[in-house]
Amino acid sequence: MIRVLLADDQLLVRAGFRALLDAQPGIEVVGEAADGEEALIALREQRPDVVLMDIRMPVLDGLAATRQISEDPRLSATKVVMLTTFEMDEYVFEAIRAGAAGFLVKDTEPEELVRAVRAVVEGDALLSPGVTRRLIAEFAARSKEPAADGTLSALTEREREVMALVGLGMSNEEIARRLVVSPLTAKTHVSRTMTKLGARDRAQLVVLAYESGLVRPGWLG
Repeated sequence: MIRVLLADDQLLVRAGFRALLDAQPGIEVVGEAADGEEALIALREQRPDVVLMDIRMPVLDGLAATRQISEDPRLSATKVVMLTTFEMDEYVFEAIRAGAAGFLVKDTEPEELVRAVRAVVEGDALLSPGVTRRLIAEFAARSKEPAADGTLSALTEREREVMALVGLGMSNEEIARRLVVSPLTAKTHVSRTMTKLGARDRAQLVVLAYESGLVRPGWLG
């Protein structure tokens, strides 16, 4: 059972998401919150698998709440999916840096919302390929000059190659085709890379790909 927490200051939004998700097999909404502080309290009590978190909320916004979630080892298993009104919300990029596994616009299709909840639990992130590439392009444009360090020293050459492809926004299936391996093999390489680097999820792996200098701004063309 996938356990979900809803954090949004709009009651109607929460009610709509609850009705949709509770109707799905294998998904249960275990709580709601109207602001970031309420969300953190509920998260520590319920320990859900996924929290759908609005970026803009009173008292404590979604960005600040996401940072606290990322810094709390008790919540390391919880995936944060940010909710925003605009696809390219200026705060989305900071949310990914802060530890969010991905984001959705609030008017997303119902089936996409359900797919997204299942996807982040399975370790996928940033959701649709189109949004992924736009997000990464913007992240690349905003990224600073990477510092020279040994962040990637634990990786094999193949793992570095896979990480670079993740950084370019490729799905496991696309990586498999590029490297002429099976999707399962590609997924295994991604998982091992995340484990070695201590990345919470695929979204953080993208951030590390840029911050380490493995992928550089402009590579997307």
